[in-house]
Amino acid sequence: MIVRAITGIVFIGVIIGSLLWSPYAVTVVFMAFMILGIHEFYGLFKLHDKVDVSSGFGMSLGLVISALALATAYNWITPDILFYTLLPILFIGLVGEIWRKKEEPILNSAILIFGLIYVVLPFLLLIVMHYKLDALGKTGIPLVLGMFLLIWTNDTFAYLSGRTFGKTKLIERVSPNKTWEGTIGGILMTLIVGAVLGYFNNDFLFWIPAAAIIAPCAIIGDLFESVLKRNLGIKDSGSILPGHGGILDRFDATLMAVPFFFLWFSIYMGYF
Repeated sequence: MIVRAITGIVFIGVIIGSLLWSPYAVTVVFMAFMILGIHEFYGLFKLHDKVDVSSGFGMSLGLVISALALATAYNWITPDILFYTLLPILFIGLVGEIWRKKEEPILNSAILIFGLIYVVLPFLLLIVMHYKLDALGKTGIPLVLGMFLLIWTNDTFAYLSGRTFGKTKLIERVSPNKTWEGTIGGILMTLIVGAVLGYFNNDFLFWIPAAAIIAPCAIIGDLFESVLKRNLGIKDSGSILPGHGGILDRFDATLMAVPFFFLWFSIYMGYF
């Protein structure tokens, strides 16, 4: 428990510190998390009898996509370049299986592309969101920090509510310890924290709907990673974070919440 607590404090400190420091610190920190996460994701399938994903190739494609996305965010290239090159880059991921002569080329290709969508794109959206808001000179609690506070609130109070009141299993086949009581407790507290963020940022119309979006997404993200690990017969996605498991174990809720939060952010900012 001591190791887990120390790791958690350092982990949260790195995230909050980067978000309060500068968008460039956010880029460095979350790019590091992304690289570790995609490496970890492909590594999960090494124990599978038939799957043999080219992790180096997948990581290379992820870095190319990241470079284009960040160059777009920093206005070094136009968004059109990213838009027109993203799909061809993803299709390049399918080409390698032609020459690799592996037992399950379709499955390998599907997992390679899914890793880019599931791990790389959410981290890039997170970085872009923070950079764009910083460029606009927005004041108050940083948007991405608010998002993490909502995710952490949901996770913490779902656990506490479940331990205290939990009786009715949510989806026992997927996650035996999760209950409806814990889920509802986490959602209610997330909405309360959303209202608090709305008060401090003077923007209830953004933060309360954001909390209503993030809470179920975070729960689904947690459940989906449970499905993934159960299917592969593993307990943790990795061991890089002592007492917590791997990068994907810590970011499972975030990876699912970010795309939907980014969509709400884009709609609210009038980008559509």
